[in-house]
Amino acid sequence: MLKILNGGIEAIVEDWPGRLGYLGKGMAPAAAMDNVALEFANLLVGNPPGEAGIEIAGGYFEAEIGADTVLSITGTDMKPTLNNQPVPVWESFEVKKGDVLKFSHFSEFGFRSYIGVAGGIDVPLYLGSKSTCIFGSYGGFKGRKLQAEDVLPFGKPYQDLKNLPGRKLKKEVIPEYSRVWNLRAIPGPNTCPDYVTEEGMDFLFSHSFKIQHSSNRSAYRIDEVKGNFFAREDGGVGGSHPSNIVDHAYAMRGCLNVCGNTPIILIADGPTLGGYINVLSIINADLWKVGQGTPSRDFIKFTMSTQEEALQARIEQKALFTEKSLA
Repeated sequence: MLKILNGGIEAIVEDWPGRLGYLGKGMAPAAAMDNVALEFANLLVGNPPGEAGIEIAGGYFEAEIGADTVLSITGTDMKPTLNNQPVPVWESFEVKKGDVLKFSHFSEFGFRSYIGVAGGIDVPLYLGSKSTCIFGSYGGFKGRKLQAEDVLPFGKPYQDLKNLPGRKLKKEVIPEYSRVWNLRAIPGPNTCPDYVTEEGMDFLFSHSFKIQHSSNRSAYRIDEVKGNFFAREDGGVGGSHPSNIVDHAYAMRGCLNVCGNTPIILIADGPTLGGYINVLSIINADLWKVGQGTPSRDFIKFTMSTQEEALQARIEQKALFTEKSLA
């Protein structure tokens, strides 16, 4: 088990791909903001893909280990320590009962870290997933962020613990982090010529957008669009602003919703429908980059993708989460 001493800025239990099949009932999929980091954390400790770990946003997480086991830490390097001694990132390591694990804050590149534990985090499944939806207060550990005195049980290890310490990823498979995150995206469903001008779409695929301070697991807000972005003077029966539309479903996760003049990436805990246009969708294989984008610091740049390219990228990404990626 793991006893939380300090929940930090935001620490939650998440799995992957989350709570699928409930968008029609208004329930977001939740799940890890950076599925790549979580899946590698699971691989390092011998878990199957998708097992639940701990997502740490921002930093300052601290916990006491309640049993001898094996952990891994992936994602941004928050300078983790075990009993005040540095521990590696992107590598598994042994821990003993009574050890104290501490994190500093996000590094020069990236925003979220992940803890994988042999056997995963043993919280109840809710509608088929262990993921926390903090904007709906369900799933994970009591439907909320972790806080001091919480105790998280570990699951039964999937492999013999003695074979797990020291597992490392090959250098070439470790994701490259940046200050400018290139996101491949497919235009639509609400695009030119009916909703957005050609100049407006060109702007989306040529401009670097700064991530705003108000971004979170529900929505990543970026720089406003220009005045010639919209192809309409108003939203007609949808409303007075040209971003308005009669309510319809949102292409969650990863659609770019435009609310007024503000583009918003709807992500893990985002709304599933509403009355604003959605001008593009980020491909599944690049969703992890959104989770590592640091609010008020990093930038996002969209690159055009086809459906065929998106499918191939997803196949190639999934192939990484196997023993072949270990050094």
